[in-house]
Amino acid sequence: MHLDALGYVGIRTKNLDDWAAYGTNFLGMQMVDKSRGTLALRMDDRKQRVIVHSDADEGPSFYGWEVADAAALDALAAHLEKNGVKTARGSRALAGERRVKDLIVFADPIGNRLEAFYGAETATDPFKPGRSISGFRTGPLGMGHAVLTAERLDEVLPFYTEILNFKLTDYFTKPFAAYFFHVNARHHSLAFINTGNNGIHHLMVELCYLDDVGQGYDIALRKPEMIGTTLGRHVNDHVTSFYSWSPSRFLFEYGWGGRTLDPQTWVPEERTEGPSLWGHDRKWLTPEALEQSRDLRAAVAQSGVRVPVNVMDGNYLRAADVCPWWNATVAARKTG
Repeated sequence: MHLDALGYVGIRTKNLDDWAAYGTNFLGMQMVDKSRGTLALRMDDRKQRVIVHSDADEGPSFYGWEVADAAALDALAAHLEKNGVKTARGSRALAGERRVKDLIVFADPIGNRLEAFYGAETATDPFKPGRSISGFRTGPLGMGHAVLTAERLDEVLPFYTEILNFKLTDYFTKPFAAYFFHVNARHHSLAFINTGNNGIHHLMVELCYLDDVGQGYDIALRKPEMIGTTLGRHVNDHVTSFYSWSPSRFLFEYGWGGRTLDPQTWVPEERTEGPSLWGHDRKWLTPEALEQSRDLRAAVAQSGVRVPVNVMDGNYLRAADVCPWWNATVAARKTG
């Protein structure tokens, strides 16, 4: 029994129009449906990935985790019930709203609503981004990742690792404690940060070209108050990204170049370098933690840590072989 990917998310908002503009003009998603109280956003061939609905509160309302088929969904439901997790079968009307064949609904120990589903509907017409972008990296990796917050990590992590079978990828403790978990080849589809409160820190989507991220950053620079974390690159998943404040006042990470891993052979590890190779000034940190994060990045730079970028077929060109000293250096590393 296992989950395959993060398939969709639901978001509550007081201002649907703000989310319509943010999701299309900034993130570059395609609006596929908008009513008085709901809007749906598309990222790829799926009919929807983000569902936003009007509410008196702000924040995420549900997380949709995909399983392979009906048998896998039934097995998960039985497994949850066996472990004392109250589970309800989603109605046909709810499955229609989610654009899936079937789903179950349950909650984690700190109240996050989780939905497991199979049979997501795909569209026949091509994805049309809300602004000019190359597209989002999804497929078997899912729509991206969610980083949640917890008052006490020991109250929630065993639920995800022991019951839902999430696998630890890595973790760090400075300048804050964060634990990263995978269910497929994406470095992490879920993470938890120990913040002293239960909620969400950010959602992440990955673009297919680095230029998409840079051009999004240019848009954000015109409204600097949007930027919650500056442009930078992560140590563990290698993503180059920045974070913006969504209309619901949680962060959205906009990134490129994530590494993939082999879930069958991966060995968890502690990362002592801190979260970033460079950049990523986190404006939401306390002054003390912000300074500590800068010290960690300075130490990483001083020690000469460099990580190759992760590319896909079609989004890079190989440079002409015009630097003999570099070729010799690389050859020496391979034989050293």
